[in-house]
Amino acid sequence: MSELPRIRPKDRDAILQSLRAGVVPRAGQQHIQVGRVEEVKALLADLERIVDGGSAMRFVIGEYGSGKTFFLYLVRSIALSKRLVTVHADLTPDRRLQGSGGQPRALYAELMRNMATRSKPDGGALSSVVERFVSSALSEARAAGSAPEVVIQRRLTDISEMVGGYDFAQVAAAYWRGHDTGNDILKSDAIRWLRGEFSTKTDARRALGVRTIIDDANVYDHLKLLARFVRLAGFEGLFVCLDELVNLYKLANTQARNANYEQILRVLNDSLQGVAVGLGFLLGGTPEFLTDTRKGLYSYPALQSRLADNTFAVGGLVDYSGPVLRLANLTREEFFVLLDKLRHLQAGGDPQGYLVPDEALTAFMDHCARRVGDAYFRTPRETIREFVGLLAVLEQNPQASWQELVGGVEIGHEVNPDLVPLPDEGESGEGAQSAVSVPARSDIANDELTTFRL
Repeated sequence: MSELPRIRPKDRDAILQSLRAGVVPRAGQQHIQVGRVEEVKALLADLERIVDGGSAMRFVIGEYGSGKTFFLYLVRSIALSKRLVTVHADLTPDRRLQGSGGQPRALYAELMRNMATRSKPDGGALSSVVERFVSSALSEARAAGSAPEVVIQRRLTDISEMVGGYDFAQVAAAYWRGHDTGNDILKSDAIRWLRGEFSTKTDARRALGVRTIIDDANVYDHLKLLARFVRLAGFEGLFVCLDELVNLYKLANTQARNANYEQILRVLNDSLQGVAVGLGFLLGGTPEFLTDTRKGLYSYPALQSRLADNTFAVGGLVDYSGPVLRLANLTREEFFVLLDKLRHLQAGGDPQGYLVPDEALTAFMDHCARRVGDAYFRTPRETIREFVGLLAVLEQNPQASWQELVGGVEIGHEVNPDLVPLPDEGESGEGAQSAVSVPARSDIANDELTTFRL
């Protein structure tokens, strides 16, 4: 086995605390990444296409607890290393792609809060991206002997011709005016507009002289504008990561759910046809979210035809070029490597500090297999949490025997809460009516029958 690297105590503690809580570490994924080699290669090809000015969209599909979120974080960290700007968010009942009650704008605002670059990987990078655009324009103006405002207007010409691009370009120019005159209020208003924080057009016109704002109807258009803008600022493109798309599957309102699926179809069509420039999407969901013909993406015929599996990829043959990327299960050998990396992480990267020998890893895997079968490496989150807990006890109690502790580890089957439907919000404009809920039966063929409407 290749030599594993040393790990800083700060990184060690942050990763272990996240794993103990059952959440994905925000950084340091490379210390515990195993398997998924072909999937990572496929996403690397997508990132290269985005860098080259193209577009990409992938659906990462895996069982509950199989490591989808971890995989999204890993790919996002790779995107940052390739000088892409990344934005990410989890979909919730109050944040989704389509709606009439502020949900899309709330999603956009969350994406902007989480905007990251290689120098600011923890988010909040929008201001620095705009500042970099201005700085690069000033450098170009000095080199060409031109006025900075002329250079800025020329660079924003392509954006001005896109849908909603004129006001976007005006706001970027307003930031420059604030920068040039020392008007911090004007700069702040420009950033607020780009973050989608203006709630009325009147306020935006008074502050910046523009007649539009970022609202529910134009979120995707502004993501396309932003992708062009970050390239003008010297970055390679924009990479959008959306997780927990199962929240769309859980919507009880069929009309609201289909409206969101229609928006996904629009993004997918643009990506497949290469309409967007320097823009990529990575979406995470469960198999039910994809293949359920009543409420999943397959319930929308146009999406089903575009996302269907390759009929030739059977009998052990694989195809990683389609829009759907199904996470392969970890093998027993890969899971052993994962436990070894967790042991190495617990020791801070010092093999002399290992708390258990190799045979303890095998014994732990055998114990898990007896308790829950092969599910312990197909959906490894709970198993990882228990193993990290075992190492924590051994670290604080040197007199304890790992042989005795392994036998007491309780591993249960992961229960997927994603199949519980969300309450019907009763959005205006989306078929909202008062409803009386009736218990849903698993053998009901039509999901509309799970809610009786008056």
